[in-house]
Amino acid sequence: MSTGNLPLPHHGKVKFITDGGLETTLIFHDGIDLPHFASFDLLKTDAGCARITAYYERYLELAKQAEAGFILESPTWRANRDWGARIGYDEDDLAAINRKAIALMAELRDRYHSDATPCLISGNIGPRGDGYVPSDRMTINQARACHAPQIVTFAKTGVDMVSVVTINYPEEAIGIALACRDVDIPCVISFTVETDGNLPSGETIRDAITMVDAETGAYPAYYMINCAHPDHFRDRLEESGDWKTRICGVRANASRQSHAELDASTHLDDGDPEELGQLYHDLVDLLPNLAVIGGCCGTDHRHVAAMTKHALPRLLAAGA
Repeated sequence: MSTGNLPLPHHGKVKFITDGGLETTLIFHDGIDLPHFASFDLLKTDAGCARITAYYERYLELAKQAEAGFILESPTWRANRDWGARIGYDEDDLAAINRKAIALMAELRDRYHSDATPCLISGNIGPRGDGYVPSDRMTINQARACHAPQIVTFAKTGVDMVSVVTINYPEEAIGIALACRDVDIPCVISFTVETDGNLPSGETIRDAITMVDAETGAYPAYYMINCAHPDHFRDRLEESGDWKTRICGVRANASRQSHAELDASTHLDDGDPEELGQLYHDLVDLLPNLAVIGGCCGTDHRHVAAMTKHALPRLLAAGA
């Protein structure tokens, strides 16, 4: 299922886009009830698979029109042991649904992959606990063991990489990176931050990246920032240091609200797509190795289209 010799985003000159806020799109735009924010649960029915397929097709068409690469992040952010158990999935069920998710991504890749639009498949995983609150914190070894089953399943499908998204404290990131190293699969670590630009656990982005690299021999292929508005972390990126070269992707929120405000909100704050696209344009100057742009909570195809319009030409010019 792998694309073989296609370089990952941190290598080569290809720039990639990816999707937006899958779960917020399904809930607020499509009116679908997702138990515990678990989009993977839709894959148990043909109608659900069709809904997921249609969601990705819209973004793939954007990539095709822009002649950009595309990263197919599987809809498996909640498909781990702890969250799966809350919905009624045992370990065998979870392994099967993770495999089905990757198979669906492979079908989409086979339809859209071309020299102009190279496609990568990423097995997407999320935190064991709440994405916004670093509660029930694990040790490094606990995190390594906790996430290993999903990572092992992905490794057996031949995904191009594993991406862990919305991580809010370093020990879980370290454990995940080590679990990926155990099965020799590339991994991407994406941290979320609060409105002050620090992780919910208090570390700066710089310190979190430095910690993970020190504990894993710099195993992650690259790092990302997600689930925060650019205004929340832009100032942090004005600092100097080699750590910034390790950040190759951004998946920002449409809203400037804090995590606590988003958690309490009963309506979707989708911000201003054009403004967000312009802010991504500005991030190109701050992140010398930026190669992946996409959205997170509250974003949809409009926001990613604006990012593609405003930021992608600058990324391509910078990589030429």
